[in-house]
This record gives sequence, structure tokens and C-alpha cells, in this order.
Amino acid sequence: MEADDPAPRGGAPPRIRRLEESVVNRIAAGEVIQRPSSAVKELVENSIDAGASTVSVTVKDGGLKLIQVSDDGHGIRCEDLPILCERHTTSKLSAYEDLQTIKSMGFRGEALASMTYVGHVTVTTITEGQLHGYRDGVMENDPKPCAAVKGTQVMVENLFYNMVARRKTLQNSNDDYPKIVDFISRFAVHHINVNLSCRKHGANRADVHSGTTSSRLDAIRNVYGASVVRDLMEIQVSDENAVDEIFKMDGFISNANYVAKKTTMILFINDRLVDCTSLKRATEFVYSAILPQASKPFIYMSINLPPEHVDVNIHPTKKEVSLLNQERIIEKIKDAIEEKLMNCNNTRIFQTQALNSSALTQANTRKDKGTEVSTPTGEKSQKIPVSQMVRTDPRDPSGRLHTYWQGQTSNLEKKSDLVAVRNIVRSRRNPKDASDLSSRHELVTEINSNLHPGLFDIVKNCTYVGVADEVFALIQHNTLLYLVNVVNVSKELMYQQALCRFGNFNAIQLSEPAPLLELLTMALKDDESMSDVNEKEKLEIAEVNTEILKENAEMINEYFSIHIDQGGNLTRLPVVLDQYTPDMDHLPEFMLTLGNDIAWDVEKECFRTAAAAIGNFYALHPPILPNPSGKGIRLYKKNKDSMESAGQADNDLTSTEEDDIDQELLAEAEAAWAQREWTIQHVLFPSMRLFLKPPKSMATDGTFVQIASLDKLYKIFERC
Repeated sequence: MEADDPAPRGGAPPRIRRLEESVVNRIAAGEVIQRPSSAVKELVENSIDAGASTVSVTVKDGGLKLIQVSDDGHGIRCEDLPILCERHTTSKLSAYEDLQTIKSMGFRGEALASMTYVGHVTVTTITEGQLHGYRDGVMENDPKPCAAVKGTQVMVENLFYNMVARRKTLQNSNDDYPKIVDFISRFAVHHINVNLSCRKHGANRADVHSGTTSSRLDAIRNVYGASVVRDLMEIQVSDENAVDEIFKMDGFISNANYVAKKTTMILFINDRLVDCTSLKRATEFVYSAILPQASKPFIYMSINLPPEHVDVNIHPTKKEVSLLNQERIIEKIKDAIEEKLMNCNNTRIFQTQALNSSALTQANTRKDKGTEVSTPTGEKSQKIPVSQMVRTDPRDPSGRLHTYWQGQTSNLEKKSDLVAVRNIVRSRRNPKDASDLSSRHELVTEINSNLHPGLFDIVKNCTYVGVADEVFALIQHNTLLYLVNVVNVSKELMYQQALCRFGNFNAIQLSEPAPLLELLTMALKDDESMSDVNEKEKLEIAEVNTEILKENAEMINEYFSIHIDQGGNLTRLPVVLDQYTPDMDHLPEFMLTLGNDIAWDVEKECFRTAAAAIGNFYALHPPILPNPSGKGIRLYKKNKDSMESAGQADNDLTSTEEDDIDQELLAEAEAAWAQREWTIQHVLFPSMRLFLKPPKSMATDGTFVQIASLDKLYKIFERC
């Protein structure tokens, strides 16, 4: 019997031998690098530890043939390359005590070593100040000088080439690539200052592409889509007063309107992406009492604890951590989520089947004070008092003002409500990288910091009622009615969109180039403040502004997609809001503002004033032609000189003959005002719900004015 054979029953025990180092290394590598997604996770975490602002991942055949991770971090010293891929070599701790306060994501020095045992690894790196980089693919010979860009590129080829069983279980690349995309997506949500991308080898378009942003919601929107962001609520929990524990949690959770088949839980503890089964079960238990059985929540949480309260060294892949007083932390978070969901339950939206026209007519003729809804089983639901009934479907036209205006319905109303859906889809597209300018980020940060939470909730969950007059529209939020200044709201929305789409505009191509000199001359003639200036001086001012715009043409084209050719002609304008074109009657005034009011020498003020000018130009100002509805039709009489006093004109209004009206001008005015109303309902308000972050000033400057409370009005009419 050989020494390695197991001992027979009752015989001598087998000999214990020390395993060869190569066997030990491959066993350890199988624990750390369990699958290609594990390798990607380790490499991306190393890149972020290196202070990278851009990390790109390229994968071939699910990571089995190729994993390439490139970053622009601080790089690796040339003298450190020979031991880079040895086991337990790291720059992130030097003594065991350092593990108690570890803040980096990596610390064991096993990831790269494990990859070299189960794959072919090549590292190319350059540090700041070096003339050239170094490449090492063997980790035993001297590194070879080579051309390189800032940072480090790690390439892992033929992963698990020497582990036949493991490789066979991972042959289907469709299994692991989604895991890689999911991991990159989660990091993109948390690390909003890092530009992360992931694509398949040879693909022209990345499956994940997150630009740097100052808003967590924008990051979630870029990765998971605007439909997810629409149903998210911010949540914060802290326990700073406890003697034995200090922790903070902030994040976003979905409300009762969110519908998904699978729970999405993104959990970061001290900036480390981890799993916590206990916390996930606790939150799912809370949601199970509110959501339908088949629906699951979306949760993003970032928990910060003192490093000494977190044990990060309990799992080979570092996917789990151990927390001090974990049960207490989970309980406080669960209670906070439950309270948040209970407070938002009054704005829940239920999907219902659309009624046909005959059923809608019958429903409108009912005069019951309350409504009892019968279920398919014949049971009656709880009776809802009329005073507390609110609109829940913004697409339902039965509650809008124009349904009560006979003869005022436009053909534009027949257009599909898919415009709002198109806006959501387009908001998820990101064909270009966002411009990474600090001044622009500061302006976006100002918008976020100046947000009015109450108005934001109203804007996000309001229902459009109708146009009240030339300036105001009527909306409903819960049982409250508000007048909204359309001009002010659209101006602020366009300003914010100009900064958010900075450098990423689509373009409106003008049918014919518009000469700047003529536009500026027209604007100066219409400017009342220039009435005392003679024509020659106006022409000189126009020429000076033309030269200013031509000198800065390259910048405004790059940042705002306003294209001015060498001949001084305007050829393109930006698309600030999808499905919307500004009123070109205000174009001369817009070009005068660009030439005369922009602070070209100061970057931040330049971006602010340019975005403000764009916001004012694209705002939904009333058309130049007066509103022909009601008494306004008298303004379209052919012979206005024959009109008597205003009172006499009002008395004769009902007897106005069609022959006395300029029908062509009247038709143009009606089309302009109908188009404006359609744009307000189908473009402005859906976009406002998605993108507008109302500033605090709108609460006091008359932009939003509460005019009625429906439950109180009901009490008044009930007494009549």
C-alpha cells in the first residue's frame, strides 16, 4: 500500500503532507476568483482605490477569454511590479492593527495573485512624472518600457485555462456578463464622481456608461432609467445619540407605485459594496404588507459606521461584512422604511382598465355622493367620500377644464399621449460623455442645494387640470388646487435642462441660415430702451455684437450647440426639450442677449448667463398674436377704426359677423394658442414631473399659488 492511499479500516492513519506551493495557490485562487465577475469586481475596486476618475471595462466571452480594466489612477511604481502579483503584497496596510481602521476596498493582496494562478495577466502602468510606462506580463522578469497613458491597465486572458471543471461550468458567456454589468451599474450609482463604463469586446456601444454627476438621482436615472427615479423617495436614518454606536444611513427607496419582478438592493457600507441577507429580508418584509405579491422594491442604501465597528475580513471575496450591533441597526432602518412608506401611501396610483366612451358617459351622469366599486367576486370595496376623491390618472381627460368648453377642442388634442413616454425613453439615452467642467458642476450643485422639497413633491405628483388664462395653468395635488405660472416654470426648466444637457445637445437645423447682423438689427429696433438711439448707432452696436458672437462661436457650439458659421450666419439651435421647438419670433431678442449680456471672460458666469438666456428664449411665452377666445376676437376685426367704445364693442360682440373678421389672421392666432396649450399639457408638464427641481424662490414669488382645497369646497357646496 502506498503512503498516499487512505488507510484501511483499523489500519495505520494516512500520512499528513505539506501541499506544494502551486497547489496551495490554485486552491486559494479558486476561493477568491470564483467566476469572471469576481475578477472584474476586484480590479474595479483596485482602480477606485487608486483614485481613478475614469474606469472602463472590456469583456470577451463573459470574461473567460478577456477581461481588460483601464483607469486613470495614480499608477504603480516600476520597482513594485516584480512583487505586484505575489500573494499578500499590498500597499493598503502594513500591520494587523491597520485592519481595524481600513478604508480601502482591497487589503489582502490576493486578487492579482489569484488571477495569475488561473489566467494570463498583463499589467501596463505609468506614474505621474514618468516619461514612459512599463509592461509586465510574467511578473518574474524585469518590466519592459512601453508607451502608456495615465494610470493602469490590467488584462486577464484565458481565465481558468488550468481549471477544466470550473471553465466547463462557465462556458455560457450569457450567464456571467449580466453579473458584470450589474456590478458596474451598482458602483456607478454610488461612485457618482467616477466615470464607469462596461462593454463587450468589439461592441461600439457600452452597456453601462455613467458620466460624473453631482446628484445621486441623476446617477440612478442614467443607469436604471427615469421610470425608476419617478417612484423613488429619499430616506435618512442616524443614531448619533447612542453611547455605544454611531451610524448614518442615507439612500433612496421605491414607493408603493413602483412595480418590478425582482428586488434591486444596492447596499454600500463604508463605501464597500456588500450583501446583507438579514437587512434585505427585513426590508422585503416591510414592503410585503404594501406591494402586491408579485412586485418587488428598489432600494439604494449607503451606511457609514466607524471603521472599528466593521469587520471586513470574514469572506474570501469580501462580499459580506460583520457589523457591531447589527440587529439594532437593521431594526432602526426597518422602522424608518416602514414610517416612510406609511406617510407616502396617500399618493398611491392604481392601474385601471380604460373605459370606453359610452361607459365614461354613464359614469359622468352619476350623481351619487359616494362611489362603491364592485370587485369581480361581487364584494363591495370601502366607500370613498366625494370630498376626498382625487384624480389618479393624469391621462384621463374627463376632469380637465377644456372638456367643459364647447367648441374649443383642437385637433391637436387627438394626438397620442405617447409623447411623455418618448421623453422618458430619450432621457435614458446618453450618446456622448457629459462635459466635465467644475463651473458647470457648481451650477448644477446650486440647483440641487436650492431645491424646495415641498414644491418638488407637488411637481412630481401633480395632475394637470387645464389652462386658466394666458399665463397660468391649473394643477391638482392630492385635494389641493394650484395655479402655476407657465412662463416662470418653463423658464426654470429650460435653464436647468441647458445645464444638464451641457455639451450633449441634439440640434435643430434651420431651413435657411439666419444672418446675425439682421437678427441683431431687428432686435435693436424693437427694443424700447433703444428708442433714443439713431439708426447708425444701432447698426454699429449690431456689428460689434456680431463680432463678439463670431469670436465665441466655437465655444457656444461645443457647449450649447448654437452653430454660427464663418460668414456670421446662425445655422443650428439646440434641442433643450424633446418634442419642443421654441417660438422663433423671439430669436432676434435671444441673439441680442447672447451678444450683449454674456460674461464671456468668467467661465462660471458665462455658463450661468448663457443658460439663463437659453431658458428665457425656450420658455413658453404667450404668442405675439392676442388670444382670440372670448372678447379677444374683437381684436381681429378688419375695420377697428369703426369700433365704438369698449362697452359698445362688448355689446356688439355677440352679433359680430364673419365678414368683419380677418379670418386668415384669426386662424393663425387660434393655431398658435392651441399649439401652446397642447405643448403645456403634453410636453411641459410631463417633462416638469421628470426633470424640474423647483427653487425655493418659487414658493414666494407667485409661481405656485394654492387657490382651493377640494374637501373644504365640498363642505361649502354641501350647504347650498
